Amino acid sequence: MELSANTSPLLDPGIEQFLLAHTVLSLATSVHDRPYCASCYYAFIPGENVLVFKSDPDTQHIEDALANAQVAGTILPDKLEKTKIQGIQFSGHFKKAEGSIQRKAELTYLSKYPVATLFRGNLWIIELTRIKFTDNALLKGKKILWER
Repeated sequence: MELSANTSPLLDPGIEQFLLAHTVLSLATSVHDRPYCASCYYAFIPGENVLVFKSDPDTQHIEDALANAQVAGTILPDKLEKTKIQGIQFSGHFKKAEGSIQRKAELTYLSKYPVATLFRGNLWIIELTRIKFTDNALLKGKKILWER
């Protein structure tokens, strides 16, 4: 298994392509030693290394992330293929999409999911701090680590 590490602000092109291509992340939170997971549709903002998603503020995962902004999660392909095993494990800092990132978050998320305007909720972001990308396409194992 090949392993490469990167602390550049730029993501490996394979990681960026993967994040742009897929739609659902699994978000893990923990407050007072009580873990919780939720699945959310996301969009990726290239160059910012930020994931954007929409959710109601009164959901368990948002309440937890507001109490402890250090979150983690995974992203798998929308369609799994047994000969092309890929996925991302990530860590990051959670916050409401506000300030300079708010407009980019709105444009990015709503261009990917225009129907989201019909549903309640706020836009939230995860500033990615660590990514482990596993790419076992055609049995050629490769792991890429990235840290902010």
